[in-house]
Amino acid sequence: MQDLAAACVLAAGAWAYLLVAHGGYWLTGCRLPVGGGHARADTGGWPSVVAVIPARDEADMLPEALPSLLGQEYPGEFSVVLVDDGSSDGTAAVAERLGSAPGAALKVIAGEPPPAGWAGKVWAMAQGAAAAGDCDCLLFTDADIAYAPGAVTALAQAAVSDDRALLSQMALLRADTGWEKWIVPAFVYFFAQLYPFRRVGRPGGRTAAAAGGCMLVRRTALAAAGGLGRIAGARIDDIALARLLKRPPVAARCWLGFSTDVRSRRPYPRLADLWGMVARSAYTQLRHSPSLLLAVLAGLAWLYLLPPVATLAGLAALAAGGGTAAPWCAAAGLAGWLLQAVTFVPVLRLYGLSLLRAPGLPLVALLYAGMTADSARRHHAGRGGAWKGRTIPR
Repeated sequence: MQDLAAACVLAAGAWAYLLVAHGGYWLTGCRLPVGGGHARADTGGWPSVVAVIPARDEADMLPEALPSLLGQEYPGEFSVVLVDDGSSDGTAAVAERLGSAPGAALKVIAGEPPPAGWAGKVWAMAQGAAAAGDCDCLLFTDADIAYAPGAVTALAQAAVSDDRALLSQMALLRADTGWEKWIVPAFVYFFAQLYPFRRVGRPGGRTAAAAGGCMLVRRTALAAAGGLGRIAGARIDDIALARLLKRPPVAARCWLGFSTDVRSRRPYPRLADLWGMVARSAYTQLRHSPSLLLAVLAGLAWLYLLPPVATLAGLAALAAGGGTAAPWCAAAGLAGWLLQAVTFVPVLRLYGLSLLRAPGLPLVALLYAGMTADSARRHHAGRGGAWKGRTIPR
């Protein structure tokens, strides 16, 4: 019991650090920045923007999202390039039909198979960037992402006024079904804990990250960094792109934040769907390292699972007339459990969910531990990163 109490005290201390000193990762008020400059509200003063959409078998999703992008009333030059990345479901035909609406500026191109050494999505992004022509900014986005009216204008305004080479918004994911309500907010929470958004936006800071569903990039900065060819083999393209731009020789100003104007329409109705979403890339994020995998699993158990287990064990020991370690075990466990629940509350509010879900975070962390372990299993079985018929090579 004494060893358990000591571990709980350390876990509670770790949660106190995360609460006050880890970049405010748990807060959701990191929204589009506004700098000292301004973009003129005339066509010549706004950067030209081309949205690039890599789309593979997205015929069902395009009607849910593409019209919102084509209908943006952007003050400057704006168009959309969709790369049909080897689809077999008529994605290109659906896109062309949606792009036939009056005023829509859409170009649909047939993507080529990825060359050796290129990841499929990065290769599609590169083809889209090449087809975009000589524009000021590229908006890399996904086929399931819907934009509220004025969202692209707000992105460009923030990029210019705050002088950012990369500006990315975490799309609000769907959280409608029972499993989505449990898994999705935790997914966003864990991502922000790994890459605190405020640290990403800090000039000169080492933390580099982006959310692949919405990334506005200055073309000159991308070219200065060597282009997408520098991250050709990246399986997690958003993080790789942010690192490429934020680190020398470019050392560009980047930003990542939350949004309710950029939303994913992709449904994940079953646990298996959500499990696959996480397991597809979790082991890749760990650089396929068994030692990092063990460290992450141990960290999840210590940080998330130990506090509630120790709370119950300490209370049970107290009820049975336990020794002096029992009160410490119960108190430290409860403190750690309470602190992690408090940090989860803002994300639950962002998704409009009951705050009573916050104490259940340890159970969701247990699920994520299982997903991460399964990601490693899939990799070693030769099925790592499987996505719509593509698999990450071992």
